[in-house]
Amino acid sequence: MANKMRAAIFVQPGRIVLGEKPIPEVGPLDALVRITTTTICGTDIHILKGEYPVASGLTIGHEPVGVIEKLGTAVQGYAEGQRVIAGAITPSGWSNASLDGCHAQCGAGTAHGWKAIGGWRFGNTIDGAQADYLLVPDAMANLAPIPDALSDEQVLMCPDILSTGFGGAEAGKIRIGDTVAVFAQGPIGLCATAGARLMGAAEIIAVEAVPERVAIARKMGADHVVDFTKEDPVSAIMAITKGRGVDVAIEALGRQQTFEWALRALRPGGTLSSLGVYSEDLRIPLDAFAAGLGNHRIVTTLCPGGKERMRRLMAMVATARVDTAALVTHRFGLDSIESAYDLFGHQRDGVLKVAIHP
Repeated sequence: MANKMRAAIFVQPGRIVLGEKPIPEVGPLDALVRITTTTICGTDIHILKGEYPVASGLTIGHEPVGVIEKLGTAVQGYAEGQRVIAGAITPSGWSNASLDGCHAQCGAGTAHGWKAIGGWRFGNTIDGAQADYLLVPDAMANLAPIPDALSDEQVLMCPDILSTGFGGAEAGKIRIGDTVAVFAQGPIGLCATAGARLMGAAEIIAVEAVPERVAIARKMGADHVVDFTKEDPVSAIMAITKGRGVDVAIEALGRQQTFEWALRALRPGGTLSSLGVYSEDLRIPLDAFAAGLGNHRIVTTLCPGGKERMRRLMAMVATARVDTAALVTHRFGLDSIESAYDLFGHQRDGVLKVAIHP
């Protein structure tokens, strides 16, 4: 094994470049994974634009699929050559947050001075997955073996997109018979739509204008699709629900407008489940918030990680409860990752997710 590897490196806002780094040294509890497939996330675009702060020189990416190249001396229960994924969130398993059941916030407050960056370490506080190799910390808490019958691309959404989308539905506490609105049908919104259906929603309203995404939204479980460029989505949702509003609104874009629409679409006592990554302050309109007296719940989600979460998500893929194959629209080699960023960042050519194959 050579001692150098390729990596997508954040240089400064506006610049992520393919460069070269040493292959990481493996500590006792770590695993070195040779990346076979990864992808670019919307959060990586926030990093590229300088809207989310990370250190210059960091390898980006938090969605790894690969093969164990080397195990730390204390790691048990795994074998070199085994196909694995690791979640975007990598809890230690022994922190206060992990032991309190909030695995996503394991390590919160340890970087940037932020109180809730949580267990998101890959491509945030440590080198990430858009490289030939990835060092996975706390391997026994985070490596999940891939079932033999599943391809890399079938499980590529599990580390983040599927976990986040389902997390939005779970955090919203959707009940059997609920009416749910999902604002924006990008990859995370599409997975939130699928999650709402699996949790028992009787009626799902998707808000989206891009025709290709509308078609996939219907496959994922949307009963109605509202085109926000042609009509006011709140009025349309109120018409569909006969003035009642929705039980749960999932915001999956991270913008003031969609957040406000989601809040206005709720019934009294409804829940706004926020998934978006916001890059500026949010404003809560007084009337939509019912002056604070509407019994609303606003809940945010950082997708759960860890090997058990990954196992459960891969089980849903293996049993065909959810199919994310249509989300991969473009494929690139690692040498072309700068072109992949250009395509994905500018949302050209109907792109949903890109698969990067080192």
